[in-house]
Amino acid sequence: MAKFKILVLDPIAQEGLDMLKQEPDFEYEIKTGLKGEDLRKSLAECDGAIVRSGVKITAESLEGNRRMKAIVRAGVGTDNIDKNAATRLGIVVMNTPAGNTLSTAEHTFALMLALSRAIAPAYNSLCQGKWDRKSYMGNQLADKTLGIVGLGRIGREVATRALAFGMRVIAYDPFLTEEQAAKLGIERTETVHGMLPRIDYLTVHTPLTNETNHLIGSREIEMLRPGARLINCARGGIYDENALAEGLQSGKLGGVALDVFEEEPCTNSPLFGMPGVVCTPHLGASTEEAQTQVAIEGIQLLIQFFKFGEIRHAVNVAAIDPKTLDALRGHLNVAYRLGLMMSQWHGGGMSSCHLTYRGDVAERDTKLLSSAFCAGLLERAMDQGVNIINAELLLRERGIELSESRSSEKGAFSSSITAEVSGAGRQVRAAGTVFGTNMPRLILIDEFRMEAYLDGILLLFVHKDVPGIIGRVGTIFGQHQVNIGQMSVGRATSQPGGNAIGVLNLDSFPPPQALDQVTSIDPIERVQLIELPAAGQLPSWLQ
Repeated sequence: MAKFKILVLDPIAQEGLDMLKQEPDFEYEIKTGLKGEDLRKSLAECDGAIVRSGVKITAESLEGNRRMKAIVRAGVGTDNIDKNAATRLGIVVMNTPAGNTLSTAEHTFALMLALSRAIAPAYNSLCQGKWDRKSYMGNQLADKTLGIVGLGRIGREVATRALAFGMRVIAYDPFLTEEQAAKLGIERTETVHGMLPRIDYLTVHTPLTNETNHLIGSREIEMLRPGARLINCARGGIYDENALAEGLQSGKLGGVALDVFEEEPCTNSPLFGMPGVVCTPHLGASTEEAQTQVAIEGIQLLIQFFKFGEIRHAVNVAAIDPKTLDALRGHLNVAYRLGLMMSQWHGGGMSSCHLTYRGDVAERDTKLLSSAFCAGLLERAMDQGVNIINAELLLRERGIELSESRSSEKGAFSSSITAEVSGAGRQVRAAGTVFGTNMPRLILIDEFRMEAYLDGILLLFVHKDVPGIIGRVGTIFGQHQVNIGQMSVGRATSQPGGNAIGVLNLDSFPPPQALDQVTSIDPIERVQLIELPAAGQLPSWLQ
């Protein structure tokens, strides 16, 4: 039997290589710094590869590859790997999300302490031959309030250390409940803006998404207490760096510490050289322990995959055979879209999810369907790739309970999936089905029944069932040049006069002014914009 050949594309800790040496069915080759045709040829000659951030595996470097089966990123970010190209070739891409948790949390605290005690300028003063104690009066962390945005693995470790330093901690995370916050000994806030006037320090531990890009800008800085200090060891771009510079110049900010930047490598920033600034070149995971851990985890992933077919921490594909995927594709798509929708309709602080499968779909592999729902539910809040392999694990790590029930009894449809999401004093419900083989439809929201397209830009508005509401809403969007592609309405009961819901599929995002006008209509009680994939668009793990 031929040995599995592993290509090591970046330097990794020797402990990882030693694990491969001990496996009789494996051999490895170290080739660092490859690119272009050399990289393409080397990848084509191996079964698996492990990479850090130095080498970029592009679609061109994978072109024509028929041998490669798995690529592991020894670290979290997989931006240097073309995951779509890998998926099309049937290559599993995995990462090691836990390896750098402690190192990044500690670096966050190192920067926080460096800001508070003026470590860098005090040392520079000594290097210049000065003994100046008066100019570097600092502040202690004890009794100060730390705001944390994002309470995943790293955010929780930062919170634990802050409490040990005697700090008060206020945290925002869309999946954090009051009960979980109480167990951690911290305070939960409903919004980021709600915490800003109360904190002395702010650190962020979230992915960089459309929602978190420039999460903290000039407006948010004005909400902070004078002298607040900001730290970012997560992703460049969450803070508006120009706004940070302006805040320092005006005296509103007491300090800024960055380990990550909007453009990297970064050697020229308006922040560099400013008083009250400490910056490092993306060193959060640069510890011997972290690099050893990600190397060991990465090699373990490759060994388990090739020896046993096990897939963990996959960011692009599902561990199911093609026949199962084809048979379930339509319902997997519905479950995924329901998850995306429920994450937005509920609004955060979720503690439990229950899925009910009814009709023909109840006889299928509902565990895969539940994982697809979880993938959608988490997608907008996670830094790492979420798919049906890791979604349920990530959900439970967030403290969210998942349960399901099945009934072969058919209702109005041959198959349906109903999702109930609870937490933070709110419970919401939605159900979907498949028309034909691949047309996802929404058939229930809370107590309202309807048939609506489950794709694109949806506007949901709950209102009193009185005449003229639909026309007034349509007029507003017409005035703002927003076209309504489809419309569906539903009532809570068969009788008029109670509550009703409207679901509009819009061809473009409405401007804030239009949403404000719709919200101001007196009989309308709630307005929610929902963003879903376009019709026919599937996540990479479902393609």
